[in-house]
Amino acid sequence: MTADDQLKVIRTRIDALDEQIQVLISARAKCAQEVADIKGAGADFYRPEREAEVLRKIAGRNSGPLSNEEMARLFREIMSACLALEQPLKIAFLGPEGTFTQAAALKQFGHSVATVPMPAIDAVFREVESGAANYGVVPVENSTEGVINHTLDMFLNSPLHICGEVELRIHHNLMGAMSDAKDIRRIYSHSQSLAQCREWIEENASGIELVNVASNAEAARRAKSEAGAAAIAGEMAAAIYGLNMLARNIEDEPDNTTRFLVVGRNSVLASGNDKTTLLLSTANKPGSLFQLLQPLARHGVSMTRIESRPSRRGMWDYVFFVDIEGHAHSEPVKTALLELQQQAAVLRVLGSYPRAVI
Repeated sequence: MTADDQLKVIRTRIDALDEQIQVLISARAKCAQEVADIKGAGADFYRPEREAEVLRKIAGRNSGPLSNEEMARLFREIMSACLALEQPLKIAFLGPEGTFTQAAALKQFGHSVATVPMPAIDAVFREVESGAANYGVVPVENSTEGVINHTLDMFLNSPLHICGEVELRIHHNLMGAMSDAKDIRRIYSHSQSLAQCREWIEENASGIELVNVASNAEAARRAKSEAGAAAIAGEMAAAIYGLNMLARNIEDEPDNTTRFLVVGRNSVLASGNDKTTLLLSTANKPGSLFQLLQPLARHGVSMTRIESRPSRRGMWDYVFFVDIEGHAHSEPVKTALLELQQQAAVLRVLGSYPRAVI
């Protein structure tokens, strides 16, 4: 059998597999419609804990050659399209179009949702609080540059719940309308991105004017319209604004990752692999924080992160944001929280939600 004959056999098999896949996807979509009919109008069709459970199963039975991340991405899009048959979701995100936050929103919800860019983090919260959007996506911390304080501060007064988290590998790229990087006279980017590319800039763009702007998408917009201007931004921004990629993956840390939070109006049920975020306050006296956290250690609850922020109630008065493993309604977290509540001046469960899936 010649190589052409072998290719013809394989392509015939691929065509047959594509037909089977299409039939199965259509069957899944019909099941989604049946779910919508059973639940009825006005029901909350998006179930973060159910989606996380499905994706974990997909990763668990994946035998390659596609990676777990790629397999999960494919199934996320199938679930997104099926969910849109039940209830099209509206997702607010920190805009404008082309930001990493939009990329995180699409990673979490798939492309069959309406993503709505908002000008600031507080605007994302207001859009969800008012019911104009089903969920919001905001950045909360970066593995290189640390926590985004504005996001934490919003939880001091917002009634919203944390419904999920997204971890997005951040790749920064130098882009511009020009074809040669030698023509660059200034570079626009967000302060976080400039900080994450500091070493590369010093080595490759020393002497070029650096201009801090509100977002990487705004940087790309300016690079499109200004002669001699370039931007440091994500690949999505280059596609949206029609810019040439002049240098790829210029971040200093190859594992540079940003964590995003999904906020919504309803709490989330346990998925079997969850995190809980707490807001805590205690009296300002020696040993008070140690004593406050003792119930977690006593009941074997692992604390994965703690951040302090001014409470805005008085000078040198602080609150603590604490991430722990487990769901607030599951043991042993439930018992630890009951004990902790008796010691804390303030205890709020900001949300229990599935751990980031891939």
